[in-house]
Amino acid sequence: MYLRKEDRWKLLVFLLPAVVLFIAYFLYPLIYVIVMSFYKWDAFHPPEYRGFANYAALFKDLTFRRALGNNLTWAGVDMVVKVPLAMMMALILSKKIRGWKFFRTVYFLPQVISGIAMAAMWSAVYNLDYGLLNGVVKLFGGQPVNWLGNVKVAFICVIAYGLLYIGYFMVIMMAEITGIDTTYYEAAAIDGATNLQTDIHITIPMIRSSLATCITLAAVFGLRAFEQVYLLTEGGPANRTMTMVLFIYKKMNANVYGTANAAAVLLIIMGILVMSLVRKIVAGKD
Repeated sequence: MYLRKEDRWKLLVFLLPAVVLFIAYFLYPLIYVIVMSFYKWDAFHPPEYRGFANYAALFKDLTFRRALGNNLTWAGVDMVVKVPLAMMMALILSKKIRGWKFFRTVYFLPQVISGIAMAAMWSAVYNLDYGLLNGVVKLFGGQPVNWLGNVKVAFICVIAYGLLYIGYFMVIMMAEITGIDTTYYEAAAIDGATNLQTDIHITIPMIRSSLATCITLAAVFGLRAFEQVYLLTEGGPANRTMTMVLFIYKKMNANVYGTANAAAVLLIIMGILVMSLVRKIVAGKD
């Protein structure tokens, strides 16, 4: 569509605030992080150029490699466990079974509760002395387990806590399900299709775009995990629950900004690659 010259100026005026904010709060910091990732800097002395030495040091760092593996595992679990669970609940509740509004609210509730409050609650659940989980273990005659202090189960416990957040994806998929033309289901019912068959052959293919969005978001949330790990374990025990964002945070607290910036750049690259791969695999053609 052709725009007149005066309309172009009006368009530029409306876009200018957003463009300025984007440059000031995203593009400039991103470029700054990339540039400073090639320097050694502690904020007290002048930056010292090191080339790719920061990146090489990262891949030699066992803590960083563990954090990288944890993030990829977290993203994978979120994509293959959390999203399918959310889809199942969306498919069930979209049929408007008895009490569906109540269950929709209950599953979405963790999204509106402060992450700090949720972490405090789960810290109490996992507590060695009075935690609910150990109470169940004692009830069946077992010995209490230090869930967040055991190197074998700590990371599993942290990931399990994150599985509560299926309501966000569930609501996204339910919103698209409600927009599907009911004539598809009427035709399927005439042909004798069961509910399971209509879900597999009609509903799921029709919400593929929402499903791709949810899987992408799940991967992003898994890659940037920080809050629950910091509040529950601070990366312990023995760095078994370390994540890349927590690794960056600790490096910044230690004034090792060059290494922190290099890790941030790698996290950004990994996020772009994972999102692109997920979108290519899941979205496909319309």
